Amino acid sequence: MKSLCEEYILTHSIEEALGVLSTARGSARIVSGGSDLLLELQQGKHPPVRTLVDVTEIEELCALEIRDGSLFIGASVTLTRLTNSALINHHAQALTDASILMGNPQVCNVATIGGNVAHALPAADGTISLLALDAQAEVADMHGKRKVPLQALFKGPGESTLDPDHDLLVGFYLPLKERGQASTFVRRVNPQGIALAMLNMAIWLQREKDRITNVRIAVGPAGPIPMRMLAAEKILVNQVPSPDVQAHALDELLKEAHFRTSLHRATAEYRCHLAGVLLQESLTGAWMRAV
Repeated sequence: MKSLCEEYILTHSIEEALGVLSTARGSARIVSGGSDLLLELQQGKHPPVRTLVDVTEIEELCALEIRDGSLFIGASVTLTRLTNSALINHHAQALTDASILMGNPQVCNVATIGGNVAHALPAADGTISLLALDAQAEVADMHGKRKVPLQALFKGPGESTLDPDHDLLVGFYLPLKERGQASTFVRRVNPQGIALAMLNMAIWLQREKDRITNVRIAVGPAGPIPMRMLAAEKILVNQVPSPDVQAHALDELLKEAHFRTSLHRATAEYRCHLAGVLLQESLTGAWMRAV
């Protein structure tokens, strides 16, 4: 069996990993869980990589904690840890919902939230959840660390703005949940077993008595990158949830989204239908949780 790389380096600090990236001879790539990258290398779907830089032993990338008044999730946190975390279940319910659905136990034990985001797919379950949760990404390079809005990491299907030769995704900062706030994630997949969702949706909302006072809606795939449905959100703000309000929000969502037909998943028309189903399901779920 052909080796996937010529050199495999286990790093123990952010500085060490960045140093290896900057000095590596030939192509070098970060690997943590590797559930996407290693499979693509095996199948010849990724350009050859000379050096794999393992970051699973970097303590900061494995952190899952309250930090500086936010919930911090390290990029190397596995999907299994997300599923089992009381912090995630309390402050980021949509991410719990998504992590439960994102693979079988063997995959979830190694796959990481950072990998899910860095792969830059427009319907990645973890990404859609984080987008609705208003996550900021922390990125490190040789000049230091910077925080950027999550959506700034994407430029096209499977194309990240992260510089693979110089950037390391450290983790994500999420606002802490407050009273009256809740989130949920829902999706539909092809019953024949295609792993990627035909359509997924995450909603975060704030409820005061019988009104929605703030809301964020993320949908995928609704375009070339993970997307917020800003016009639909505006329709729901300061409204009492009702079939008419939801129908108006759906109309705006369908104007914003750019659903297309996918040979192996769903037609554009069916995705439009699913959007209505998932909007009702996710909005109801988040509303009922926000008590």
